[in-house]
Amino acid sequence: MHSPRLREATQACFQGCCPNPTFKTPDQAEQPIAKARSTSSVCRHNFATTTASSFFPNTHFTNHESIPSLQESFLHFIKAYPNYSDTAPIDQIRAREYSHLSISDHVCLDYIGVGLFSQSQMNKSEGQSGNLPLFGVTFKSVSLKSQLLHGGEGSLLESAIKKRIMEFLNISQDDYSMVFTANRSAAFKLVAQSYPFQSSRKLLTVYDHESEALDSMVNTSEKRGARVMAAEFKWPRLRIHSAKLRKMIVRDNKKKKNRGLFVFPLQSRTSGASYSYQWMTMAQENGWHVLLDACALGPKEMDSFALSLFQPDFLICSFYKIFGENPTGFGCLIVKKSTVPLLEASGGSGIVSITPANNLLRSSEDNSGTDTELEQIAKNHESSENETSDIIQCRCLDHVDSLGLRLVNSRGRYLINWLVSAVTKLRHPNRLDHFALVTIYGPKVKFDRGPALAFNIHDWKGERVEPALVQKLADRSKISIGVGFLHHVWFSEKYEGHNSIILEHNVKEKETVGTKNRKDKQGITVATVALTFLANFEDAYRLWAFIAQFLDADFVEKERWRYTALNQKTIEV
Repeated sequence: MHSPRLREATQACFQGCCPNPTFKTPDQAEQPIAKARSTSSVCRHNFATTTASSFFPNTHFTNHESIPSLQESFLHFIKAYPNYSDTAPIDQIRAREYSHLSISDHVCLDYIGVGLFSQSQMNKSEGQSGNLPLFGVTFKSVSLKSQLLHGGEGSLLESAIKKRIMEFLNISQDDYSMVFTANRSAAFKLVAQSYPFQSSRKLLTVYDHESEALDSMVNTSEKRGARVMAAEFKWPRLRIHSAKLRKMIVRDNKKKKNRGLFVFPLQSRTSGASYSYQWMTMAQENGWHVLLDACALGPKEMDSFALSLFQPDFLICSFYKIFGENPTGFGCLIVKKSTVPLLEASGGSGIVSITPANNLLRSSEDNSGTDTELEQIAKNHESSENETSDIIQCRCLDHVDSLGLRLVNSRGRYLINWLVSAVTKLRHPNRLDHFALVTIYGPKVKFDRGPALAFNIHDWKGERVEPALVQKLADRSKISIGVGFLHHVWFSEKYEGHNSIILEHNVKEKETVGTKNRKDKQGITVATVALTFLANFEDAYRLWAFIAQFLDADFVEKERWRYTALNQKTIEV
């Protein structure tokens, strides 16, 4: 069950991750793996115990005005996580390269991932020809298979960015090819349009949340004859229902070589749940092609977890331009070269070319309409492109590379677990049972949870405050959060009857004329937050202080009335 590849990755992953210096990883060359597992378990248990006992133990806050100040909270935070001070280089990078985050006083907690450029880099390059750290995208009418086989390296600018991203992900260009896509959804749809579902009919996905990108893939795959299956997640912690997923993965027909496409994220970008590489290994051993969704991973995890050990057939990730200011960017679809011949030609769209922003502006005047934008830009601005590709710098990627996995992951681990612990201490007053203000879905305090959180806020009567209203009020407080929808939730006999109370219906509108509505989905609408590597303690504290305002029994009603009076959509609470 546990393959050598999985054991090797587990050892590599654990090294240097334990926050407590008392628990050190044994020398892997001399110590048996059982000892490493034992040390890992002790470290994880110790981390959870420290988190639970260090932040105002045995204390609940029932009034938003009574919560400790930022300074007092930070002192408790540092006492619990003394190694947080080791992440000071991140604060220095944030102050030097991303000063707009402090100047704008806006907390960005609504998207996850990594950017390419820094704000400082953009400021310095403004007005310098050929050195703008911004870019445009132009669409290409070409099939995925054709682009992979005959597209070449693209323009010099594309080649430079592609090479830098492949280096950042630690992926060999000898084994994999990359295409740029308009966004994450386009990458998923391209795979669905090209995968040979006629011979490998199954599509198996592992997502605890609704995703526009995944919906696009499922819709396209179903139209092409795929049999779609999905993993389920056990209530209340939303762990994978292992027995059901294993049954779907393990092949029942040993003679059938290719079973289908297994789409797998290592972390949930909504709940923060982490999933074992074991599932990817099991799928490969049972004849599945594997698509690894890396969009929710931390910025250094793809490098340090060594793709060479697992070699997925497809990998999807995305990059935005500048964190906190310009979240637009592009998607990356990376395909194993040995898998390309299996793909089918398709007439889909979604592949893009990357063009310098200044060249893109000029092209709008120069383009005659007889050639594609990319061809016209190449003809008219080749010299400018040469200059740009020679000096292109992806400073954000450079920053992350200089920090390394241990520093980036430790910081996120400390902040997200403190936030989880803090919100669980908020309780409604005047209730004998001290009813919790916040419900968290998925993992709570946990060493290896991801830096994302799904939650709902409840008023003093126990009724949920609509996540859309929470999002609006957060935005007014200069805090950006998201709204998501958890689905495929499985209830055991222990929780029989809870599903009718907890789950709600989410009926999708039909996407195109002539298509039938999707089956309505049952799930849970939630507010979501995600911490990037640039997040700091003040960001987490400000979110906590905002949530604490809902302890005021009049707060929700007053704000609901305010939005109604402003002729905005009334949100029932």
